[in-house]
Amino acid sequence: MAQAQENKESYKLSSYDAYFEKIQSRKKLPSALQETLTAAFARIPVSCFPLVPGGKVIEILADTSVAEAVKILSECKILSAPVKNPEARTSSDWKDRYLGIIDYSAIILWVLEGAELAAVALSASTAMAAGVGAGAIGALGAVALGATGPAAVAGLTAAAVGAAVAGGVAADKGMGKDAPTAADKLGDDFYKVLLQEEPFKSTTVSSILKSYRWAPFIPVAPDSSMLSVLLLLSKYRLRNVPVIEPGQPDIKNFITQSAVVQGLEGCKGRDWFDCIAALPISDLGLPFMSYDEVISIQSDELVLEAFKRMRDNQIGGLPVIKGPKKKMVGNLSIRDIRFLLLKPELFSNFRKLTVEDFMNTIVSASQETGRIVPPITCKLDSTLGSVIHSLASKSVHRICVVAGEDEVVGVITLRDVISCFIHEPSNHFDSYFGFSMKEMLNQ
Repeated sequence: MAQAQENKESYKLSSYDAYFEKIQSRKKLPSALQETLTAAFARIPVSCFPLVPGGKVIEILADTSVAEAVKILSECKILSAPVKNPEARTSSDWKDRYLGIIDYSAIILWVLEGAELAAVALSASTAMAAGVGAGAIGALGAVALGATGPAAVAGLTAAAVGAAVAGGVAADKGMGKDAPTAADKLGDDFYKVLLQEEPFKSTTVSSILKSYRWAPFIPVAPDSSMLSVLLLLSKYRLRNVPVIEPGQPDIKNFITQSAVVQGLEGCKGRDWFDCIAALPISDLGLPFMSYDEVISIQSDELVLEAFKRMRDNQIGGLPVIKGPKKKMVGNLSIRDIRFLLLKPELFSNFRKLTVEDFMNTIVSASQETGRIVPPITCKLDSTLGSVIHSLASKSVHRICVVAGEDEVVGVITLRDVISCFIHEPSNHFDSYFGFSMKEMLNQ
């Protein structure tokens, strides 16, 4: 057992190394410039990084309902927030006070499993399946989703049965007597169950946090180097890094990948930045993701499949393509799950909703002109500076590289951009992160 865990941890760390080594081997920066940049970031303390807007980090209590957490994230226009333990208000240890980070990626997994389990329960047979074999239904749902543990851990099997019963009642009222029809008509009724009925209504952030977490909670101190933060946000795949003063466990700052790239955009006019920004992305080895590695979704596929694909590949977005030539027609982000949770009309017949219809509905609901917002793209000969400008000014997390008639040939993420500016000095991980950091990264 111990050997298996050790092998798993070794594999995870090696995957970080493989990504970063690939980047370093493809960059064409002069070694002297690379060394100078890395040394400069190593001298900059985290305390110099700008605070979050408003100067106060938005936090969510662990006993907050998932529905309320979605509202908080949406109203504050943020993608994630630290989760505070209400039972450890007086503790001076951040490990006691903070349980992790809640974001749309965790919420989408919870929603997908809950919705699919409910539909599976209904499809299994009508009221009999929903009312008799809860264990069997849960197992069937897990198999259908390719899930093994999270559903049971979060209590979603029981919740799914409750939703199935609600769907069955709706079917008896005229929506359709057979189970498949009831499942397809789940729509608004599932939404109501999800946010207004038990046990969904009382599902808290803490109950889904560990089961659906994509990345660990790893804080740094104000006197830590920005190089360490940049490595965590690039090589080690974190999307955000909390800043905590030793002995004062409240979070002082919350540094995200987006904030770093926006900070780089603000460095225009400085020689070191302009020197790199003027280079075509191909000189930096971008896109790191090759043509055959791009994970995309056809516009006529189901939006449910798109979110599943993000879940299965642990990515935050997909280019939406049309036809065999991968012509890009849009982009779907994991944060778009908020539209399903905040706009119940989108849940109507959601199991048959295509990606294209979903994007059009979002545009219509937002009262924006036109149909689908044009995707944000760049060309193979675009400069790194123009890519950074697009990412920062549009507040997006990825930009697709297109060639010919808008055929997708690669994707550039915030992580990729940050990786362009740094490399990891020898023994930096052991010297600045140590064993405890390795343990947390392998969670």
